[in-house]
Order: sequence, then C-alpha cells, then structure tokens
Amino acid sequence: MIIQAKGVERAYPLPDGEVFYALKKIDMEIPKGKLTIFRGKSGSGKTTLMNLLGALDQPTAGEIILDQQVITKMNEEECGQIRRKNIGFVFQSVALIPIMSAYENVEYALRLSGYEGDYETRVQECLKMVGLGSRMNHMPQEMSGGEQQRVAIARAIAHKPGIVFADEPTAELDTNTGLQVVKIFKDLVEQEGVTIVMTTHDVGLMEVGDKVFELEDGEIINAE
Repeated sequence: MIIQAKGVERAYPLPDGEVFYALKKIDMEIPKGKLTIFRGKSGSGKTTLMNLLGALDQPTAGEIILDQQVITKMNEEECGQIRRKNIGFVFQSVALIPIMSAYENVEYALRLSGYEGDYETRVQECLKMVGLGSRMNHMPQEMSGGEQQRVAIARAIAHKPGIVFADEPTAELDTNTGLQVVKIFKDLVEQEGVTIVMTTHDVGLMEVGDKVFELEDGEIINAE
C-alpha cells in the first residue's frame, strides 16, 4: 500500500456555531502502482479527501501515511517538500503557463522539483508518452482542451513522482477525449510504475479503475 488513511475527518465550523463534516471517519488503503478512482457527486467529499492525501491540507482528526511517512504529523514546510519531490498533481483547470510552450511548461516543472536528471531527455520522453512528441513547441492556445490536459499530465509525471493525484481531469472534455486521458493514465501506471488517484463523477469511467471508492456525504459507501 502506498497510502493509508485511518479515521480521517475534515470539519469546518459554521457561522451559527455548528460544525460541517466534509469527511467522516475515512479508513482506506490505496494500492501501489495502480489506478484508483474516487467516484461521487459534487459535494461528496472526494476532492477534500484528495487534498488531504496529497498533503495540500490537514485533517481535523485521523492519520494519513504516505509511502511510510506520517504526513499528518508534518509541518507545512515538510509537506511542501513531499509534494515537490514525491507527488504530481493534475487539476480540472489545466493551468498551463500561457506564455510557455508545451516543452517549456514541462521543463519548468522539472526545475521547480529540483530534478537531477537530464531535462531535455525527460521532457521529450514525457511528451512522447502522452502522444505529443510532434507538438512540443506549440503554445497552449494552439492546442485543444484534450491536448492541454495531456501536457498537464506530462508535467505532473516529469519529476518521476511516486503518486499522481488527478482531480476531475476529464470534466471539461468530451467522452472520447476523456477516455483517451484515462487510457494515458493506465499506460503510465504500466510504463512508469506510478500510482494514480483520480476523482470523477462519471459512472462510465469506474470500470477502468483497479480500485474504486464511492463517496457520498463525506463517507465511503462502497469500495471495490
């Protein structure tokens, strides 16, 4: 297992003095080197859970162990180090740097992470893996939404993280393009040995996950 969550909760105080629980007593194990999917409607808690597992936020209660490190006991600086070195993120809004080409966007991610290998080789390798070997010098505005998302995936895996979190990566894409993105994830799991955790509300994508957790009202209601 690459991630374990034990009794994880995330609560937010409300103006009237009540407390809203976005997550309630989450216990889960995420297998290493697999594609895991969090499925649920908007407001189910899946993005909140992903943010906690990715060390972007801290739970109100419970413990999270990421690659044998208890990240819930770390301070913000330590969590930042974990994110830079060991984690990649793909968000629903692609957020490529518009004044940089596909190549430069991926290379910039390598520089931020302090990657110690050969930048040019790794950037080319990652863009070829996502099917953009011939479009490395294109600017984001010259690319379709699906192509931009593929650049974002190449950027997320460039520094060879152990795990990639993808939050609704297909939400802005049509069905066929979304399936292409998920196929890239499956290929990366096999080729790079990376663990990928993605959220989706798309029922049609559930069957492609190696492990699927279904969330509703901050609780896991099904795991298969």
